[in-house]
Amino acid sequence: MAAQPWNPFSCCVRGAAIDDDGSASRRRRRNGSSKSSSRMSFTSLSSGTLSPEDLSLTLSGSNLHAFTYAELRAATSNFSRANYLGSGGFGPVYQGAVDDKLRPGLAAQAVAVKYLDLECGTQGHKEWLAEVFFLGQLRHKNLVKLIGYCYEKEHRMLVYEFMSAGSLEKHLFKRGINGSLPWMTRMKIAVGAAKGLAFLHDADPPVIYRDFKASNILLDSDYNTKLSDFGLAKDGPQGEATHVTTRVMGTHGYAAPEYITTGHLTAKSDVYSFGVVLLELLSGRPSVDRSRRPRE
Repeated sequence: MAAQPWNPFSCCVRGAAIDDDGSASRRRRRNGSSKSSSRMSFTSLSSGTLSPEDLSLTLSGSNLHAFTYAELRAATSNFSRANYLGSGGFGPVYQGAVDDKLRPGLAAQAVAVKYLDLECGTQGHKEWLAEVFFLGQLRHKNLVKLIGYCYEKEHRMLVYEFMSAGSLEKHLFKRGINGSLPWMTRMKIAVGAAKGLAFLHDADPPVIYRDFKASNILLDSDYNTKLSDFGLAKDGPQGEATHVTTRVMGTHGYAAPEYITTGHLTAKSDVYSFGVVLLELLSGRPSVDRSRRPRE
């Protein structure tokens, strides 16, 4: 497949190339230890239209809760403005709370509810489905925990654990906060993010995150790192394949140049993005700063 043109003037080019072919072979961890728990391939699942019943059956062993719209409306106080946290890649995000009164057997906890904007259309639904699929099967201390989802009529929502310290981007670049992270905390964040990426790359089949950036790194009150936003994640090359050919997606300033020019996706694409974020951690400056003059 020919690489799609890269738009250097768009700060975020989104979309999931989820229909590319890949080998059916599995691979073991690079270090020779026992391989990760085998999971379903997203490529084959996403080739058709999934009904809510089909999705529930597919993720039956994931321990995800299938929430109703009414339950999440109650959890967020009717999606009140007071609970609005901001806007994510495909819609608004609200803070809420769930407990066993909302759903028997559900532990009381603060949550973040991401609501898909219907204007995102089919592509938005595919990204939503990718998040449910990957985070429904992958569990690691450096990946944000997906508690459940809502797939009811036109409503598409994701329910995550609430990360009280927000994103790394906020701590690095928001005015008045920059410089507040001690060096050891910055290194702790970098190590946690690296462990999250390593887990994805060693999964069976491997996963390429494809959108590693400061705004997708979330922090709890102790600055433990968790990767979030898996809408662009993709099954990586398997068997004898050296790469996966995709449409070029990602965020300007973080995407690897060789991926931009060829559309060939490998784990090295994530490693390049990690290097960009590491440089941001060290310098305190964003990879792309549009407030500067063009030649800077």
